[in-house]
Amino acid sequence: MPARVLVVAAKPTIQSLLGKTLGADGHEILPVKNVSEGIARWSADSPDLIVIDDDAAGKPTLGLIAHVRKAEAGDRHTPIIQIGADSTVDAKIAALRSGADDYLARPVHPQELSARVRGLLARFGGDTGRSHSPKESEGRVHGYYGAKGGVGTTTIAINTAIALHRELGKSVVLIDGNLQFGDHRVFLDLGPSQRSIIDVVTTSGFDVDLLRKMVVRHDSGVDHLLAPATPESAELVSAEQHHLLHLIEQLRTAYDYVLVDMDKRLDDHVLDVIGVADRLIVVVTADLACIKNVRLLMATMAQLGVPEERLMLVMNRANAYTGIGTKSVENVLRRPIEQQIVNDYRSAISALNSGTPFMLNRPDSALSRAVLEFARRLTGQQPAMRSEANRLQLAAAAR
Repeated sequence: MPARVLVVAAKPTIQSLLGKTLGADGHEILPVKNVSEGIARWSADSPDLIVIDDDAAGKPTLGLIAHVRKAEAGDRHTPIIQIGADSTVDAKIAALRSGADDYLARPVHPQELSARVRGLLARFGGDTGRSHSPKESEGRVHGYYGAKGGVGTTTIAINTAIALHRELGKSVVLIDGNLQFGDHRVFLDLGPSQRSIIDVVTTSGFDVDLLRKMVVRHDSGVDHLLAPATPESAELVSAEQHHLLHLIEQLRTAYDYVLVDMDKRLDDHVLDVIGVADRLIVVVTADLACIKNVRLLMATMAQLGVPEERLMLVMNRANAYTGIGTKSVENVLRRPIEQQIVNDYRSAISALNSGTPFMLNRPDSALSRAVLEFARRLTGQQPAMRSEANRLQLAAAAR
């Protein structure tokens, strides 16, 4: 929907480009040439979104962002896009740390700017820019991030997707975001000839209708957007053009849940997922290397301005004996483990080697019940209360 956009840019050429691009989308443009004017215009006119070029005259660009964030009260949040000359990941991180919601490097492509504005307006409540939650008509985006390799992130993401669809009746699409070495083809017994994200991004002007045709429907009923079949093909998924972000924004209009199995590297693709995700699920195991990585990750999330309530810690293999208990992990991390998944290595490795997720071939196992409980928590459904006897039986079955 059309919105009022405050455009702060000192150079007439940049001001004209931004104004024409966003004006063509039907937005009302509020142009100013420096940060001081921007602060005054924001206070007087309450724009729905701000686009600020870092070459704006007057006070430093961060002055406007800091003023807006400090002055906002209650549930008000004005999305801010910062534009700059630096195209590095460090520049984007610096912008996000300062309070901006997005960063684009010059030269800005008009179509990309339009898409980013649409995405932020949708994420923060359409044309009002006041709500932190997406529209009710849009699906939820959940990112799954493993604190280190081998903690079971892909296993949890795949089986949670199946639980959400088959047990809770949700429409679900799962994206394999490990673009170079994604494992979903192996976990789901899908061959290299199956369509992938490459088939989408190499098609000009992809939209949700095209995406529906490109996703791979698994026997479970969950749709999948697979990673490229070869590592070198991953380069075709452009971080500069924010391909992964655009895919997510399109898919959330068509599904109840968009799950993204994220790469471990904090590159531009991962930063895009972090920026758009309604919930970031961090998978943890009770070992020192993993705990160390979680601490570093949480510090990075804080620097990026990610609210703590968006993070969710999930302990996998919770009852495996490692010499470190869940309470100890919580004390070190200074936040609770919100969900525990039991240890059932035989079921997990058997499912992996057969290419059939355990939510399909062993739905009554302790591991499947734990994942279903997790899926219910994600949807806001209260898991059924267990008696102490049932709890002990569940723990014994997982050994």
